Amino acid sequence: GMITIKSAREIETMARAGHIVFETLALMRTVVRPGITTEDLDREAEAFIRSHVGATPSFKGLYDFPKTLCTSIDEEIVHGIPSTRRVLREGSIVSVDVGACVDGLHADSATTIPVGAIAPDVQRLLDVTERSLHAGIAAALAGNHVGDIGHAVQRVAETAEFGVVRELVGHGIGTRFHEEPQIPNFGAPRRGPQLKPGMTLAIEPMITMGNPATRTLKDNWTVVTQDGSLSAHFEHTIVVTATGPRILTN
Repeated sequence: GMITIKSAREIETMARAGHIVFETLALMRTVVRPGITTEDLDREAEAFIRSHVGATPSFKGLYDFPKTLCTSIDEEIVHGIPSTRRVLREGSIVSVDVGACVDGLHADSATTIPVGAIAPDVQRLLDVTERSLHAGIAAALAGNHVGDIGHAVQRVAETAEFGVVRELVGHGIGTRFHEEPQIPNFGAPRRGPQLKPGMTLAIEPMITMGNPATRTLKDNWTVVTQDGSLSAHFEHTIVVTATGPRILTN
């Protein structure tokens, strides 16, 4: 597929969607607490997104996914399905991934939220994963390459002695939720497609405390670490500009 260059109007529409996504995740941080279910989170998020005229959840129905959010707890990396049976417990972490669509254009973001008090080493996983995201974003300069983004993410995560998930990648985003190019969270500088102003990218490190090898559960959606180690996920949608990356999900 083609890597698309967005017009100024498209970028502003994506920024509108991105602001709704940002506010949805901010709401989730206030709602997450021990004793609530991931279904509770999903219900609140869907109502909030739809409260904005013209905005719809990107995930609901995407590849037949049934919900507005992906909610991935502890060793779950991504694509956990919200459920009345999944109760959040003190000391856990929950990765919340959400997209919104406005006028046919998408934005996508994720954050990993502590449930009550978490252990210091788990907080460090969250801090390093978020730092790796911002390192990847900082590398998204016009003239750089996709490999520069992955290399920056990998350097931060592996220097901290965490694992970088290989099987799952970031992606271009726009009129389709997943567009070219794929954006691995590892790689070599100057490799892969060159970045140009107007490219919109979802950069999303998935980082593990242990071995980064994955498997998919019987629900055919939830991806977990094979070794049961904890995993964190942070993501922003950005646009490459002539003067540096602009985060659209804030």
